[in-house]
Amino acid sequence: MACRPFIIIDVRTSLFLIASLTAFAQSTEVKELKFRFDPEARVRPGETIPVQIQVWGEATSKEGAKSSGRLRETATAKVADGHGWVSKPFRFQGVDDGGFVNGGGTGFAQIFQSVSGQFVQKDAVLYFAPMQPGVYTVEAEAKGVKGSAKITVAADAPSRRPAEKNSFPASADTNRYRKLAEHWAPFIAQETWWQPKADIPTRFDFDGDWNGENNWENMETGTSQAYAYYAAVETGTHWFLHYNFFHPRDYSDNCIAGTCHENDNEGIILTVRKGEGEFGTLELMETLAHNNVYSYANDSRLRKGAHDIDAKIDFHDGHHPMVFLEAGGHGALGVGARISTFSAARGDFKEGTGITLFYKGVAERAAHGNARNVGYDLIPIEETWWPRSKQTGEKTFDAAYDYQPFGNRPGAGQRYMGSFWGRKHGANKAKPFWGWHDERTRRGKVLNTGQWALDPAYAVTKNITFPRELPVDLNYTYNPFLGVGEVAAAPPSAPPVAATPAPAATTTTAAEGTCQIEAVIDGSAVLSITGETASYEILAGQAEKDASIGCNGAIPARPLSEFEVRKNKGRGAVKTLAAPNTANGFTAKVQIDDPSRGADRYVLVLRWKL
Repeated sequence: MACRPFIIIDVRTSLFLIASLTAFAQSTEVKELKFRFDPEARVRPGETIPVQIQVWGEATSKEGAKSSGRLRETATAKVADGHGWVSKPFRFQGVDDGGFVNGGGTGFAQIFQSVSGQFVQKDAVLYFAPMQPGVYTVEAEAKGVKGSAKITVAADAPSRRPAEKNSFPASADTNRYRKLAEHWAPFIAQETWWQPKADIPTRFDFDGDWNGENNWENMETGTSQAYAYYAAVETGTHWFLHYNFFHPRDYSDNCIAGTCHENDNEGIILTVRKGEGEFGTLELMETLAHNNVYSYANDSRLRKGAHDIDAKIDFHDGHHPMVFLEAGGHGALGVGARISTFSAARGDFKEGTGITLFYKGVAERAAHGNARNVGYDLIPIEETWWPRSKQTGEKTFDAAYDYQPFGNRPGAGQRYMGSFWGRKHGANKAKPFWGWHDERTRRGKVLNTGQWALDPAYAVTKNITFPRELPVDLNYTYNPFLGVGEVAAAPPSAPPVAATPAPAATTTTAAEGTCQIEAVIDGSAVLSITGETASYEILAGQAEKDASIGCNGAIPARPLSEFEVRKNKGRGAVKTLAAPNTANGFTAKVQIDDPSRGADRYVLVLRWKL
């Protein structure tokens, strides 16, 4: 989840107004536009090149003194010949001499003008080269003065795009809700900016590992294949479909106060009423943008609750809701939102650049940062993120918290890993859906941290008012994230296939390994361990608490020469029921019996050898 609050936009707007007011103390006359490239105006087809556009002219003070030089003015840019595209403006990221001659004002005004320049001097655009070689023109204008520059698009230009080291083949998905998730899979209008690869929704292990602490630096060389994560829960009346959009970076052209961070995950929840055809009827789409939930209705009978109805749902191809994802911070909104730069009617971005994606069941790569109709694939959260959130051996999740829902709802006291592990520009800023929150309803003690997505049936009835003829059942028939339903299988341990033309990766298995397993037990339980995942079957007493497992290697799916379980802590008896073998799917089973009154913490060490 991006942690860039909307108030940052307000601050920047205010600074812009202050800078504009102080600038009025000096009149300016634009004389010339200068274009700056680094190092030259040559780029390969489909790649990008930043273009700084400097405005030069004359400034006149209130006293009539004139000075010539670079002006604190912003030019608008466009492609003049229809070849290529330019992003929305950003603050130039290279070395800049500065030296504006209209930095006027004194005292407080001068300080504000100096600070505001760091925010609002958007003096650069990113040029997205077309696939056809040629010499093309970028044109800019400031106060009626125009200028232009030529850019050569050539196959022999130096590449500005690092080679990708990873590629992922299609994988089987047997999740019970896959067909439903495919049917309602959203059309994604993803805005792009000056780091377009960081704006492509992809998979957490895009760089070939599950370490969240290296995703910022691995962004350029990891795969750019497009993915969305999904999950589903069910009540008697509804399916609730989660779609999460993961990005390796949350970025800005001015990273301050946590406005940039490693990893990013925003998303949507669809409320689908059962009973009309195989896939039901979509009633509501709720989106998350920077800890704020927005609601889009597909039924005129729905009314505001804790949240307003922000707009109607726009559809692609009849049944795919259209979602707009911001560049940089990746907040999710309906395409009809006020700040959306995508037009559903035109099927195009109204300004700047962006990529459109829709579900194809194939994770495609965008040819460039303004590509259309890029295919993405779906990944089930229940079989990937969720099991790993229970482990401690990988730097995938962090920041454990105790879930405390409002309204006497189920799941109170369960512990969740509330953030993705990340340290760049801010620790643990991105969150899986069970760590999300909505500022308005949390502040009003309506929905607590995690509750909007963990308990969507209850949450939607608080956010929106449903009429009597549209009842909402609040009892789950399936919600594994609250412990209702079957436990998800262990996550796959096979590494990704290396990208062509690199040779295929080979799987290596350590000769021996250990796992440390911890849990608070009150009664009797059978512990099952497969790979690096542990699950519990309660025979008597209370459910396990504070469970974790950390391994230095997954238990291999092959015969072992040695296997043992040792109790390091715990007052009761521990007995090995079965060692991993072919007959039981290489699943170890251990029984823990804690007959004494109350609960006790158990620490087990499992050791295996091939």
